[in-house]
Amino acid sequence: MHLTQRTVDVTDPILDIKDIHVSFDTPDGPVDAVRGVNMKVIPGETVAIVGESGSGKSQAMMATMGLLADNGTVRGSAIYRGTQLIGMSKSDLNKIRGAKITMIFQEPMTSLDPLYSIEFQICEPLRVHGGLSKQAARDRALELLELVQIPNAKDRLKAYPHELSGGQRQRVMIAMALANNPDLLIADEPTTALDVTIQAEILALLADLQKRLGMSILFITHDLGIVDAFADRVYVMRAGQVVEEGPAEQIFNAPREDYTKLLLGAEPDGTKDPVPETAPMVLSANDMVVTFSSGGGFLGGKLREVKAVKDVSLSLQKGQTLGIVGESGSGKSTLGRAILQLLPSDGRVVFADNVISGLSRHQMQAYRRDLQMVFQDPYGSLSPRMTVGEIVTEGLLVHEPGISAKDRDRRATEALRAVDLDPAVRRRFPHEFSGGQRQRIAIARAVILRPTVMVLDEPTSALDRSVQKQIITLLRDIQTELELSYIFISHDLSVVRALSDTVMVMKNGEVVEHGSTANIFNAPTSDYTRHLMRAAFDLKSVLKEHANTIA
Repeated sequence: MHLTQRTVDVTDPILDIKDIHVSFDTPDGPVDAVRGVNMKVIPGETVAIVGESGSGKSQAMMATMGLLADNGTVRGSAIYRGTQLIGMSKSDLNKIRGAKITMIFQEPMTSLDPLYSIEFQICEPLRVHGGLSKQAARDRALELLELVQIPNAKDRLKAYPHELSGGQRQRVMIAMALANNPDLLIADEPTTALDVTIQAEILALLADLQKRLGMSILFITHDLGIVDAFADRVYVMRAGQVVEEGPAEQIFNAPREDYTKLLLGAEPDGTKDPVPETAPMVLSANDMVVTFSSGGGFLGGKLREVKAVKDVSLSLQKGQTLGIVGESGSGKSTLGRAILQLLPSDGRVVFADNVISGLSRHQMQAYRRDLQMVFQDPYGSLSPRMTVGEIVTEGLLVHEPGISAKDRDRRATEALRAVDLDPAVRRRFPHEFSGGQRQRIAIARAVILRPTVMVLDEPTSALDRSVQKQIITLLRDIQTELELSYIFISHDLSVVRALSDTVMVMKNGEVVEHGSTANIFNAPTSDYTRHLMRAAFDLKSVLKEHANTIA
């Protein structure tokens, strides 16, 4: 049973998209991202668009909203309540965008301005579109942050995007999108950065807001578990086209197309072969503490200190994968950065019998080749001004400056093939790729240096399930070939189970449980771990409980 059980009238759409085509001009010629797509959204319903990364599901909506990159063109029709959006001037579009139609983007760090506080960024559309006074806008901003369950909402108003976790930033984006009570909310992977427990809360929250506001939701996602519980109707896209559409119940219980069946059957599986007990230790971290300070300074105010990581210790053998899981804000990503000396921290880190904790940036240069990181936000970590080839080979210029341009190009070709990308894409730019494709580019950039340890921070969060399976296989193969050790940070427990030898569960900066993957998943000892497992593997029941609680 879905959260939104409604009978909808498909003859009266709030948004009617007809024969949309989207193409991009690239150095290799035009790329057709969307090819003749037709879609409808009815007032009050939830429509889901699913498909593999690169299927065109996000670009179809970006074109509708007039948000394509400069090298993108669109033709076709997108009518919102009788008004044609395609070809509309920017000034006229701005009267609709942010007020009548709002969008939650896949990558919040590219949408939130790092120079402005959260309060300013939420209040601005309230004052522009809603005409609220400064104080009224601030009161509404606080109400919205509490609505999306940001902890210590009043204090967070003054925070900047970099001071929030990935999941908290996504919740801010949801708050901004809901600020003016929109007619239609387009949500592009809105729960990608969220752990499973918060994901359920956000989905139940959206369902409740939809019911109270009469709002329609167009939900773009690769997570079919969410779609099954949340959507009324589903469009399945592949290679820029809709290959199947229908009520959610029909799509999940009686799909017609083989591609839809493939998506429904895609789930990370298998387990990792354990490393020998005699495998040498390559990395250890003891009593790690990371403290963040805010306030004070020449502007005054009270100095606040928050311990994001509290006395955490771990070890990593050659060829081993340590999975680190926990809710957003639990400190797992901060721990990974601190181990690689990308953040100031207390504690002792030893790599290959060398103490690296406390080394300067210059001193760490000697270890950077062996200690690589794949970040959670692939767009934020890929320079938009560099081609894919330049991005992937950038590390070679630093760590192997003596090799020729021809050899660098050959290595780039090998790395891109290793992550299942056509080497011809090395002449294109990051904005021309989907989130999942950009994550593969980020993995290729790390792998090309043949490191010893890779810290992977949510490397599959932007990928649909079918591509996740490919990336899991890829990471296993690379690990075996190069004898790599991984620290795998994720909120996706099914992926962690498939890749990890051991698992560490974190909450509020502390380790609540640590053991073999089999023991953590089959016989967890803490209530918190059991709570995570239920949210991950019994989502429909959890969503129903949240919906009943709100009701």
